[in-house]
Amino acid sequence: MDVKESLILIVHAITIYFVCFAVMGAGMSMLPIDTALIVHAAAAPFVSAIFSFIYYKRFDYSSPLLTATVIVSTVILLDFFLTATIILRDYAMFYSPIGTWIPFALIFSGAFLVGYYLKREK
Repeated sequence: MDVKESLILIVHAITIYFVCFAVMGAGMSMLPIDTALIVHAAAAPFVSAIFSFIYYKRFDYSSPLLTATVIVSTVILLDFFLTATIILRDYAMFYSPIGTWIPFALIFSGAFLVGYYLKREK
């Protein structure tokens, strides 16, 4: 992958982060925190799958494993540096499996499975 191709994938990953961020923000404003976390975790693989599908249909520059790894790595970095460090000024979210680690795994799974399925079709 060249720089342009890498940036296209990273833009898709950033979009996934911001959609999940919006789901969590909306959930926290309307629901108890435990429910908001469950909604966020349930939405994460679907958001990842949708934007991975778009990425694969329009660009398809990388393997499913690389795509899923770049997406989840970008999301983790944004959660650490933007959400925890700048917005919350607290890293407690990383102690919560339902708050971070389960959604991270589901984001990875959504991206990987979409890529795997679409690559098999070719």
